Amino acid sequence: MKILFYDATSYDKEAFDKELKNYPEIQITYQEIDISLKTVSLARDYDAICAFVNSDLSREVIEKLKEIGIKLILLRCAGFNNVDLKAANECGMTVLRVPGYSPEAVAELAMALALSVNRHLHKSYIKVRENNFSLVGLTGMNFYQKTAGVIGTGKIGAAMCRICRGFGMRVIAYDMYPNKDLDFVEYKSLEEVLKESDLISLHCPLTKDTHHLINKNTIEMMKDNVILVNTSRGALVKTEDLIQGIRNGKFFGVGLDVYEEEGQNVFENREDELLESSVTARLLSFPNVIVTSHQGFLTYEALAAISQITLQNAMDYEQGKIQEGNQVK
Repeated sequence: MKILFYDATSYDKEAFDKELKNYPEIQITYQEIDISLKTVSLARDYDAICAFVNSDLSREVIEKLKEIGIKLILLRCAGFNNVDLKAANECGMTVLRVPGYSPEAVAELAMALALSVNRHLHKSYIKVRENNFSLVGLTGMNFYQKTAGVIGTGKIGAAMCRICRGFGMRVIAYDMYPNKDLDFVEYKSLEEVLKESDLISLHCPLTKDTHHLINKNTIEMMKDNVILVNTSRGALVKTEDLIQGIRNGKFFGVGLDVYEEEGQNVFENREDELLESSVTARLLSFPNVIVTSHQGFLTYEALAAISQITLQNAMDYEQGKIQEGNQVK
């Protein structure tokens, strides 16, 4: 099988090349550019493409892929909201993903963001580098015996629940399908979770029902001085309403590894360019907000798992034995 790998980075190449030794039947060609209508033709004469979480897999792109003979899309990620699944089905195209590469990697970053905004680590790091050792403005709060509200308790949310429990927090959660393995978690309604939590962490997929789950109305339900963390999908949060909530003093801190308008910023070095989005600029202007670059997945262990599962998905497709849960329709 010949695979064209779009949007390849140095860490992608390192992880996949290491795993490729176990898959001699597979050949990968790496392209630094991402897939688009302009670059889809590069996949001609390949059997499959490999794309990532923000790749353009719209109807137009998928139809072009069909025209040049591509029948398999390999997603090296869990999310698939960037894929026009209806178009893929109509074109007879199989879409395979990596449903669970390392839940702990994302959950640990979620807690890192929560701790950082709570204890103002982003501010103290800069202050000390400027020889300013004052503690004014750096007061945080104990997480011990506070309430953590986890929205979505799949694999990543479950890992976050366990981390919060380890901090001595009371853990409550909202999920339409409670996780029976989390016997220490109190499942409550979304409204109850929002009202009772000192820390709210989002770990649900982006669907029509969860789009803008965090908005003006749900923000008003939250406690004052709440900490909000999102390592899931940017559009779970209505950014304009979040900004207004920050301005109103609702939040003690906000940690975002994803945000609505990340688009062209994701994984790109744009330090010599002006920010195109005033929304992003406003988020970055607040002293109690930390924005990171969609790096929840970025650990050696997660990259190794992503590589292995993606390549195994390719082999399973060839052998007609696709694993349940790895195919999205």
